Amino acid sequence: MIRIGANPIGWSNDDMLEIGGDISLETCLEQARAAGFTGMELGNKFPRQAAQLRPILQQYGHELVSGWYSTELLLRDAEAELAAVAGHATLLKEMGCSVLIAAETSNAIHSQKETPLSARPVLQKAAWTVFGERYTKFAELVMAQYGLRLVYHHHMGTVVQSEAEIDRFMDVTGEAVQLLLDTGHATWGGGDPARIARHYKPRIGHVHCKDIREDVMWRSNREDWSFLDSVLAGVYTVPGDGLIDYVRVLKELRGYSGWIVVEAEQDPEKADPAVYSSLGHANLSRFIEEAGLK
Repeated sequence: MIRIGANPIGWSNDDMLEIGGDISLETCLEQARAAGFTGMELGNKFPRQAAQLRPILQQYGHELVSGWYSTELLLRDAEAELAAVAGHATLLKEMGCSVLIAAETSNAIHSQKETPLSARPVLQKAAWTVFGERYTKFAELVMAQYGLRLVYHHHMGTVVQSEAEIDRFMDVTGEAVQLLLDTGHATWGGGDPARIARHYKPRIGHVHCKDIREDVMWRSNREDWSFLDSVLAGVYTVPGDGLIDYVRVLKELRGYSGWIVVEAEQDPEKADPAVYSSLGHANLSRFIEEAGLK
């Protein structure tokens, strides 16, 4: 079964807390529910204790979908990472989530507004094997202890950005590691999200949908902007408002069951979250139906 969720980053940015800082959690949840969403991922304004978070989400008709976790598996082993994730994983388990979203950020530059994307880290060939082994072990431990499937979030400004790096990461990790397909990051990273969906369909455990404003992307690439400057300029938007052919992508995911999440970070001063969340939900619902997903 397909369910459509939202990420609060369209209301309040997690890397620039001043962006959307004046928008309350209650406003975010209310507007998301009015747009049609029934699930939310975590954001910086969410309580991190289940006893506090559950009644707030229930009040606005939402379930907790999951939440981002930053790993440092290039620097530490799987057992150390398991100890570090304990609080986050416990919250997800207690809230009834099925997946844990993870991305390697020990050397990432996406949260550094002054750093251009061309300065992002690139993993040396010799390092991939150990990285994959650690991630596989970590995913196995998370499943064994918390019953959560680890889904890896490829992301601009990190060591898994390009399609080739997604391929290499999937090659060096075992079946315990699943992929979070993010259409916007895949496209901006020079990849084809439909090809990624087709090739890794059995291991895709979560989906994020954001669209790309092509003119902003090309200008960012030409002028070597940072990730955050690009976001503020509007590189991302909701599905159906950019260049991605969503029906083509979603057709490759027939048989997928789980959440498809609109995660389109924008400056709420320029892109009214109530307007864009409604547009994103309506467009994505239509695309899912046209693609034949149930």
